[in-house]
Amino acid sequence: MASIRELSEKLWNGEVDTQEIHPVAFRQAVGEEIVDGVLYYKGIASANTIDTGDGLVMLDTGAINDTRALHEEVRKWRPEAALRAAVFSHHHVDHIFGVGPFESDAREKGWARPLVYGHEHLGWNFDRYKRTLGWNTAINRRQFAIDAPQFKWQEEYRYPDVTYQKRMMFRTGDLTFELHHARGETDDATWTWVPEKKLLAPGDLFIYAVPNAGNPQKVQRYAGEWAAGLREMAALGAEALLPGHGLPIFGAGRIAEALTGTAELLETVEGQVVALMNTGTTLDRILHQVEFPAHLLEKPYLRPVYDDPQFLIRNVWRLYGGWYEGEPDNLLPAPRAEQAREWIALSGGLDPVLTRVQELRDAGNLRLACHLVEYAVIAEPGSKEAHALRAEVYSARSKLQESSMARNILNHAALASAQGKRDLAGEY
Repeated sequence: MASIRELSEKLWNGEVDTQEIHPVAFRQAVGEEIVDGVLYYKGIASANTIDTGDGLVMLDTGAINDTRALHEEVRKWRPEAALRAAVFSHHHVDHIFGVGPFESDAREKGWARPLVYGHEHLGWNFDRYKRTLGWNTAINRRQFAIDAPQFKWQEEYRYPDVTYQKRMMFRTGDLTFELHHARGETDDATWTWVPEKKLLAPGDLFIYAVPNAGNPQKVQRYAGEWAAGLREMAALGAEALLPGHGLPIFGAGRIAEALTGTAELLETVEGQVVALMNTGTTLDRILHQVEFPAHLLEKPYLRPVYDDPQFLIRNVWRLYGGWYEGEPDNLLPAPRAEQAREWIALSGGLDPVLTRVQELRDAGNLRLACHLVEYAVIAEPGSKEAHALRAEVYSARSKLQESSMARNILNHAALASAQGKRDLAGEY
């Protein structure tokens, strides 16, 4: 197995790409000391353990299915060192579940319980998760292609002991941990700077891919503030960067390039969207007029392998313009099923619509084929022919997507139609 440093070098040089070493899907659940006194673990997200000379501090602590393996790797590395503190970079469940076994260690050995640090909005977001267990179960089944009816969203969370608003600092052993807030993928994002080691942990503010600033099923993202935070980080001169997802980056020049390039992408998208909004342009037109900078999307650390760049447009629109997309017929709409039945009737019935879907499919216009076949299934939910064609069209379109988020959601629709449904997670 190649070391993390070896894989990191290959990834930066384009010898492997982020479809192969996907920032979310790639797991190498083995700890590796990548910098003196720093253990890196790549599960769904990264979890990083730092030896301070007087116990350990963790910067993110992994997903629930990484909890045992992460603890074992840390204990192989530092068998008798107490965990003094952990920093949660944000509330997402792939970053927050690893503290429990270390709290058990503390109880058994009479050590002080580790303190968890995080932004003041962490608790509100954990409460929100508890209020929306069913919703988060459904949307994550779609986003991560979880075809498992028994899958359930997590109900219990480790709330922080110490919270802050803008910035705070704590010391453990020989090291200083500077925590900074920046709204980005979440409203509770924390990035951490360890000056003695020139070590930067941005959490999911950097994920070795197009930033997850658009996610179609999740809460608001903040592209402009995100970019500002990245530029603040880039000015520090970090020598090692530990992304929330993806592999570490080493060297001040590379780190500055990656952070400023990511900031430029976010600024470019937000700037174009806002400029078009200021002319009164509708969301539909903006979606197809914004131009994405190819010279950035070609970078190994900015490939659109997770979020789709077009999704970023919608989140900028939502932040500045609300939910109304500028189409007056959708302001107080008729039920979509009623619309679908009317369009199918105007087309002469289901058969000519399905024939047209096949023609569009054969011509390679899967985008338009999806619209028509969706109306067909909504109007005639019991039609096996409509569902069969829908499954075929969505499956074909999903295979063309570089973004795993788009690919999984489209394929979810195909899997649902294979069972005669429009959606498996929502059971309709």
